[in-house]
Amino acid sequence: MNLRLSRMGAAFALAFAVAAPARAAAILPGQIEGRVNDTLGHAVAAASVRLQSPDGKTLGVTHSDAQGHFSFTRLAPGIYAVVVDKADFQTGTDIVTLTADAGKASTITLASTQALEVRVTARKLDRARNGIAVDTGSSNYRISASDVAALPQGAGTPLNQVLLQAPGVAQDSYGQLHIRGDHGNVQYRINDIIVPEAITGFGQSLDTRFAESINLLTGALPAQYGYRTAGVVDIHTKSGAFDNGGRIGVTVGSRNTRELSGEVSGHNGNLNYYLNASTLKNDLGIESPTAARNAIHDTTHQNKGFGYFSYLLSDSARLSLILGSSDNRFQIPSVPNQTPNYTLSGAASYPSQNLDERQRETTRYGILALQGTLGDKFDYQIAAFSRYSKVLFEPDTTGDLLYTGVASRVLRTSQANGLQADGSYHLNSRHTLRSGVFFSQEHLNNNNDVLTFPADSAGNQTSSTPSGFTDNNSKTANLYGVYAQDEWKASAKLTINYGARFDQVNAYVTGHQLSPRLGAVYQIDPQTTLHAGYARYFTPPPNELISGQTVSSFQGTTNAPPGTQNDPVKSESADYFDIGISHQLTPHLTLGLDSYYKTVKNMLDEGQFGSALLYTPFNYRQGRIYGAELTANYRRDNFSAYLNLAHSTALGRDIGSAQYNFDAAELAYIANNWVHPDHDQRITASFGTAYRWRGTTYSADALYGSGLRNGFANTGHLPAYTQVNIAAAHTFSVAQLGKLEGRVSILNLFDRSYQIRDGSGIGVGAPQYGPRRAVYFSLDKFF
Repeated sequence: MNLRLSRMGAAFALAFAVAAPARAAAILPGQIEGRVNDTLGHAVAAASVRLQSPDGKTLGVTHSDAQGHFSFTRLAPGIYAVVVDKADFQTGTDIVTLTADAGKASTITLASTQALEVRVTARKLDRARNGIAVDTGSSNYRISASDVAALPQGAGTPLNQVLLQAPGVAQDSYGQLHIRGDHGNVQYRINDIIVPEAITGFGQSLDTRFAESINLLTGALPAQYGYRTAGVVDIHTKSGAFDNGGRIGVTVGSRNTRELSGEVSGHNGNLNYYLNASTLKNDLGIESPTAARNAIHDTTHQNKGFGYFSYLLSDSARLSLILGSSDNRFQIPSVPNQTPNYTLSGAASYPSQNLDERQRETTRYGILALQGTLGDKFDYQIAAFSRYSKVLFEPDTTGDLLYTGVASRVLRTSQANGLQADGSYHLNSRHTLRSGVFFSQEHLNNNNDVLTFPADSAGNQTSSTPSGFTDNNSKTANLYGVYAQDEWKASAKLTINYGARFDQVNAYVTGHQLSPRLGAVYQIDPQTTLHAGYARYFTPPPNELISGQTVSSFQGTTNAPPGTQNDPVKSESADYFDIGISHQLTPHLTLGLDSYYKTVKNMLDEGQFGSALLYTPFNYRQGRIYGAELTANYRRDNFSAYLNLAHSTALGRDIGSAQYNFDAAELAYIANNWVHPDHDQRITASFGTAYRWRGTTYSADALYGSGLRNGFANTGHLPAYTQVNIAAAHTFSVAQLGKLEGRVSILNLFDRSYQIRDGSGIGVGAPQYGPRRAVYFSLDKFF
């Protein structure tokens, strides 16, 4: 990173923290701010909180929010009793004395009227599961449920937008994310179990609402992490072990947004459960291809469901079942006033704004896991998983033929099943051994029904009557992995994790690799931690995106690709180095600085080369990625803020597969020059703050990007942009209705029009613009 930029970022973070109001944590006169906990220290939501005078008269009633907070305002000096009731708990009381010059804080702990053995066992098993996973030497950015609630859209924030608040994460069109200069290469886990990738176009198959916490792991990862390694998104789910209750909510707003969502959780004996569902409709399903405030033909319907069920078999074992689904339908937005490029018999006029392309994306997944402990030394988790994914692109046959010369109906399906087993053994106070195995088998089907026009050798249309053909293929892909590692506490200050993993893939390509891993954490002093690591990575290409398309089928048509060479896509092999430092500057402010360097053989990238909004992988024979990240986090009672600033450079050279997608001039240039991949963005920044005052949480966040690459061989980049979002949320109680939370959110506050893509660059499809200003109103009822 440029030294001046790094110093500016650090100075800004420090200045921001110092400027944070010293009285942000102070409770105003005439106010009682409090929190309700259980005896395990967990927040108790939806508890009834009464304020009483010394003679027992009730002066006010409210309910604790999702974080257990409550408040009473505009109170005269005097003595008050705060009385808290909640089903399955004993009544809690706190006596508070208010003076004229200051408010008071009240913390009330409720004792359960039921035995806490189930909760204690569930928490014990959670700790055992967390002990199986390790992040020594890597960078871990943790996002809690309260952090998500503080975002302008709260728990309704799409998962990709949550992750954009983390360091080094750049946004792209269709909801894509790029972490530390990689295209995709993101692994998703639920409760430390891998969820196989879906065939993604632009739908979000995971809902933020079911997350208790979200961890983004980057850098030199320990040996248990393989396959997708630019970032590991590990979502720990809400379980129902600590709450009986639920929520139903509605959101309305700009572009005809209508969303209904609900969740319910609870426990019955040894059974814990959590259920979540949502249905969304709006008129901005995909980024608009124009700068207009409203896109043409861009309606989306999105339905999601999630369920978690856990049954305690004993005090040392539990069986968990996770089920999830998403069904997303999209209209493909149209660009008005375009001129047809081809002629079609019987079609005299067809305005481009009337095109009716559509895409449907379906994902189903399930995980059955047995997790537990054997004695005091061995923890384990064994999981079987299954995932079904389907994407169907429906063309506008007449319009696509007139404007692009090809109409393709594309159907891709994938069924993946597998097993994952992980275990840890506490050998002694200095060594913890961990090992595991992974196997998955994926069956893929690709069906492509094509209509296109005959053409001469120069690509000129020779007939206005289209001809058709079908290109179908299928493949079974197998992926195997095994790892072993040792976490060694070399001293009171130094912890070293070393190990290796072996991976093998047998699919469209075959390959294998032994990958050593080494990570270390050194506690310089109580406030300062240094971490460093090295990892060798083996990354197979995403099988579900490989179409198996026969290039020769398109020769002599208006859909003929620029070339004919089609070397098979290869697995990526990389050496990754990471070093970082974290320092707690004050009890409330923590600063971090991290840097990384990655050298790559057969660097994977993806491009949209067809008419369907799906991606095709290809390789650069050589690649290198490097950068640095600065983080700052400030927390003090009711006030929190964060700043992330990242600098990244990604370079590739010489296209090594799927060359037919590139014209000769571009291939020749890339063969002899280092070029930026289309997803490379030099500067990425995110900022957010939240302040809770008198029962209302005020929040804001912002994203900055210096612009993705564009132009011939990605030699240029788009202009920089900034988007600011704000919100206010208030929790209140209404007679006969109980606890409610209202929220108003304004996205893109300053209504900045900016381009994410301009339609040029390597493997870039249509232009896409960031969303214009939008206002949303949400109301949630808790029970």
